[in-house]
Formats: sequence, C-alpha cells, structure tokens
Amino acid sequence: MNPTFKEVQRFTQWWIWALLIGITLIPIYGVLQQVVFGQTFGDNPMSDTGLLIFLVSMLVFDYCFWMLRLITEIDATTIKINFFPLAKREIRWTEVKTYQIVDYGFVGGWGIRLGTKYGTVYNTKGRIGLALELTDGKKYCIGTQKEEEMAVFLREMEGEK
Repeated sequence: MNPTFKEVQRFTQWWIWALLIGITLIPIYGVLQQVVFGQTFGDNPMSDTGLLIFLVSMLVFDYCFWMLRLITEIDATTIKINFFPLAKREIRWTEVKTYQIVDYGFVGGWGIRLGTKYGTVYNTKGRIGLALELTDGKKYCIGTQKEEEMAVFLREMEGEK
C-alpha cells in the first residue's frame, strides 16, 4: 500500500468570521429597517432592490468564503494542492529539486500569495509550510497545520527510496 499524507485546512480564525458576519449584518439590518418595516435606512437610503442585491451579494460572498479549503495530498509520486475552488496543482516528485519544511513568516495575508521568496504560497493560517523548488526554477510553499505529521511522513518516504 502506498502511504499518503493528507490535510484539509479551512479559514477558522474567529476574527475573520466576526468581520464577515459584522459586515453582513449591515444589509440585514437595512432590509429589516427599510423593506420590512418601511422606514428609511440612513439619510440617503439605497433603493429596496439595491439593499436586497447587497444582502444577497454578502451572503453569497460569505458562503464562497466558507467553501474555501486547502487540500494537500502527498504520496510517493505526487504532491497535490487543491485550494478549492480557486486553484488546483499537481507536482510530480520527479520535478522537485529541493524540499523542506520552513517557517515562511507572514507573506501579506492568507490564501494564494504570489511573488514571495518562496514563490507561490498556498495557506489558510499560520506560518509553517512545505517549500518546494522545482527543476524548472519555480517555487511553491504549501502551508500546514500538521508540521510534525508532515515531517514524519517525508522522512519515512525518503527512507523508502
């Protein structure tokens, strides 16, 4: 049987969700105030249709953000990165020149970060990841919350070669 490492990460930071929910409460309050109770919302009110579109847009955005997840699968032949639903990449180990688990620090936020010293960084939180340099010079870094488990897996995989 081919051993694998798999990790699924999501955005679970409380402050991100507090911010998103807080922003979403504004159009909810506006719709209740203006559409349901018939009072204007603010000094220069948006149309009822505008408020409803704003509310639906925020709910769709929140749902899309909730759906985001970083799925990492590593086995003896490939490294699969799936930042669902935004990006999907498969790297064969034969394409990898070097790899190491690194503390990549703060790279300007979370998500997909381009142009860092580690190349393209895929992360949802934290600052630890698997840095890859490919034979064609491209670089990638995959964030992990399971640093020890990944390190053990990579050592075991290296020992089997």
